Amino acid sequence: MAMVPWRGVGCCLSAAALYLLGRTSGRDVDILKSVNRVNQLRELAQLLDEEIFPLVVAISGRVGSETPISCEFSGLRGVIIEETAEQHFLKHSDAGSWIQDSALMQSRSNEVPWYLDDGTGRVRVVGAQGATGFVLPVGSEAFEESGRLPVRGTSDYVQGLKMLGVKRIERVLPVGTSLTVVGEAAKDDVGTIRIQRPSKGPFYVSPKTIDELIANIGRWARWYKYASAGLTVLSVYMIANHAVRYILERRRRNELEKRVLAAAAKISGQDNGGEMDDSLSDGAKRERAMPNLCVICLEQEYNSVFVP
Repeated sequence: MAMVPWRGVGCCLSAAALYLLGRTSGRDVDILKSVNRVNQLRELAQLLDEEIFPLVVAISGRVGSETPISCEFSGLRGVIIEETAEQHFLKHSDAGSWIQDSALMQSRSNEVPWYLDDGTGRVRVVGAQGATGFVLPVGSEAFEESGRLPVRGTSDYVQGLKMLGVKRIERVLPVGTSLTVVGEAAKDDVGTIRIQRPSKGPFYVSPKTIDELIANIGRWARWYKYASAGLTVLSVYMIANHAVRYILERRRRNELEKRVLAAAAKISGQDNGGEMDDSLSDGAKRERAMPNLCVICLEQEYNSVFVP
């Protein structure tokens, strides 16, 4: 039996990790509840004039830009665009079968200055792609079969490849999308108000409202808490069970060893009249004191043993 109950230790470490995640999520909920909610963007200028720094706020509005990007495939107008192209193919495995695989051919991203507008004012958003909760929705997805693409002849077959085609995915943040941003509000050198990642604190960019964000993070915090408690109970049970079994096993082994030694001493005494030759070495004496006794049950307990 292993000395260290690795499964119990693993459960204990997992419980600790979930506990830390739950505490972090709980702190985020408390911070989100305490941030300044700006109902109208024109109020931000007044808050910044009060020189309250850092000013972490929650704002909402629709995405806009003076120079939006026209998407090539979806035809949408957006402010952030990511385009990826994946080559899909069949490759010959060592077993002789064909398996499907893909490889990234191209990936590019483009972003133009953009802002949130609620009808009363505009606030520029900086660094949204690194914010929590920010996901670019898929604008278009198309697959071009290999028959419509330039091919390299038989070289692909020589290399054990069969080209299927290219999958192109276009992700875009369209103009007019409603977003909620939680971050630090500040003014640049020319007086333009922007919202960005704070030096300390959360930075969220999400289509959900602030109340929906708080409720969602709160649910995850509770789930982490319950999962951590469950894993803690399980790890304690596994470690305690392992310890009890180890103690009982050691006790059983000690009892069996005592019985074997007692039987060996008795048999040896009968064969030699209770005396051993003093000229023998210690090893030889020990071998003579340990006759061929049945010790099968020493490693694992059995109800019966058949010896031929």
